[in-house]
Amino acid sequence: MSVRMKGRHLLAMKDLTSEELRQVLDTAKAMKLEHYSGRAGRPLAGKVLGMIFQKPSTRTRVSFEAGMAQLGGTAIFLSSNDIQLKRGETVSDTAHVLSRYCDCLMARVFAHQDVVDLAQNSRVSVINGLSDFEHPCQILADLQTILEKKGTLAGLKLAYVGDGNNVCHSLMAGAAMVGMDVAVGTPKGYEPKPDAVDCAKALAKSSGSSVMITTDPARAARGADVIYTDVWASMGQESEHDARVKIFHRYQINAALMKKCKPDVLVMHCLPAHRGEEISEEAIDGPNSVVFDQAENRLHAQKALLVSLM
Repeated sequence: MSVRMKGRHLLAMKDLTSEELRQVLDTAKAMKLEHYSGRAGRPLAGKVLGMIFQKPSTRTRVSFEAGMAQLGGTAIFLSSNDIQLKRGETVSDTAHVLSRYCDCLMARVFAHQDVVDLAQNSRVSVINGLSDFEHPCQILADLQTILEKKGTLAGLKLAYVGDGNNVCHSLMAGAAMVGMDVAVGTPKGYEPKPDAVDCAKALAKSSGSSVMITTDPARAARGADVIYTDVWASMGQESEHDARVKIFHRYQINAALMKKCKPDVLVMHCLPAHRGEEISEEAIDGPNSVVFDQAENRLHAQKALLVSLM
């Protein structure tokens, strides 16, 4: 059922080919159906996932732990306080040791270089559960959700408004890979990193789609099939929160911005949400919102990924 990628790493969306991405999405769909029909198997019985968390999490931790349990395996939660990284052990030494105990590693880190170092020194697959540069697991769930609701991906327009952050980077790449047009609206100085934009544009060229970066949120949202946002101040940027609220106030998803989109636009947010800041109450709780479907699909998409890698 799943695409075979044993021993491979998922640190960024570009680590998947377009065909592999589609196969993971197909596997996620099948696993979700099996989950609700009560026919799910236990293909990872006896397997162990080691989970390193430098940052706290709700969705990443619970979805990976629940997913491994449902697949018959075990997940071990390792916070910074639980392992020797906090006391100066190197990432490379940690990878050498944990990859002799575990069948796969997942890491939620501050610096993207940490997941790169883990992968370079690991005997087993390493999954980026979030870094400061990408969040590929979130985007697998996002694409699964859009496909469920729209029935297709190619030819749709996705608008992202807000901070050009890690989620934005992965979203641009993933959408471009499946043939979606992407429009990103960010304030000047908060655009996605040039390397991420160049990567997404190269992927879009291959799929026949497009990537646009603008400072005008209305232009980004115009005619969109999907509109997406994230918090304005990510973890580690708390000291910038008040300043960012003033800079980003025009980039809120609300009724006015949704009027620029198609009437059946999907409203998406990777959560946690700061209601009343990057998204209004009426938008996140309204009939166009699919944010909790997104959250659920973290479970199914990651199960598909785990089976593919192990």
